[in-house]
Amino acid sequence: MRANYRMFRLYIEAGLGDGACVETTLQAAHYLAHVLRLKEGDEILAFNGQDGEWKMRLRPEGKKRLFLESIEQTRPQPQPCDLIYCFAPLKQGRLDYMVQKAVEMGAGILQPVITQHTQMAKLGTDRIRANAIEAAEQCGVLSVPECREAERFGQFLEQWDTSRRLIFCDEGHEADDPLATLSQLQPGPYGVLIGPEGGFSEEERKLLRSLPFVTAIPLGPRILRADTAAVAALTLVQAVLGDWKTRP
Repeated sequence: MRANYRMFRLYIEAGLGDGACVETTLQAAHYLAHVLRLKEGDEILAFNGQDGEWKMRLRPEGKKRLFLESIEQTRPQPQPCDLIYCFAPLKQGRLDYMVQKAVEMGAGILQPVITQHTQMAKLGTDRIRANAIEAAEQCGVLSVPECREAERFGQFLEQWDTSRRLIFCDEGHEADDPLATLSQLQPGPYGVLIGPEGGFSEEERKLLRSLPFVTAIPLGPRILRADTAAVAALTLVQAVLGDWKTRP
């Protein structure tokens, strides 16, 4: 069932179901009442990443409190995407864009990785989660990805589940055709790793290429910015190996 993009969608933390009545946050109440100018009895869509999507009716209480009463479920909760998107943090504007696109592309987990050339060592996961929720609200996504704390490159590789293949985008790869490499891989699970604005260091590249659970792919003959590379890599993986491709 496709998403309804004509109705406003709101992410909430509370549980949803038949007969549910949940109170919105003050911020959401202000936005719905004073920005969208919705009134008592108007309807929106709500989701929490667990109980599917529900049509809800607005019921104000006083000047600041706003409750949502469930009417019916509009879409059931899908299975969460198993793709882990691993990335070196970027500067805020580009990081916000990259997180939003990763959510749109179906990433199930967002894992920041601090590499040698990462320019932004301190990272606020609250901001990442806020951007992930906003992207889910706007794009009809029902599963908000898990937003993990940043890990140092070495720790990240040491703790990686080696049964899950890690695909890393190697700007120094000799070939230009990623499809040939991806099409030879067995069905998942997978993770995708994108480097920082300065690329992976030579030591990091050598380590990644030496690990048996890692597969390096190129992203064509041109040098891509990190946020562009993220969209390109996720598109390739989802089209060849992920949920864009129906498997028997």
